[in-house]
Amino acid sequence: MATREHETRLRAASLRVTRPRLAVLAALQERPHVDTETVIATVRNELGAVSHQAVYDVLRVLTDAGLVRRIQPAGAVARYETRVGDNHHHVVCRSCGAIADVDCAVGSAPCLTASQDHGFVVDEAEVVYWGTCPGCATARPYE
Repeated sequence: MATREHETRLRAASLRVTRPRLAVLAALQERPHVDTETVIATVRNELGAVSHQAVYDVLRVLTDAGLVRRIQPAGAVARYETRVGDNHHHVVCRSCGAIADVDCAVGSAPCLTASQDHGFVVDEAEVVYWGTCPGCATARPYE
């Protein structure tokens, strides 16, 4: 996605367009499901000196604005992606931690209807599939 499109997304969310915000969006667009340390390194590579706190602040603002989604599979560090608003899910490799998107099984949000909603108005269902990615399965076949 070009910088122009990132600028448009920021403005549509009523956010100021800043170099750190553009750099974080670009980093997330290039590397879906990336962790914070990788975002920091990527932004620093593009902009030079940028503090950890500045990147954390940008990630929080972008997440709060709905431009970025924060995911955190059990036992893993938080990851970020720019694919938002479609209630997709993820598959995670138990061996290397690789993450890939999985489209909603039913199609409309929420994908799953709770057997008991306890009076909640459900607007999202989060499903994480766990397994072994092709690379790890080939490197270490099951006994």
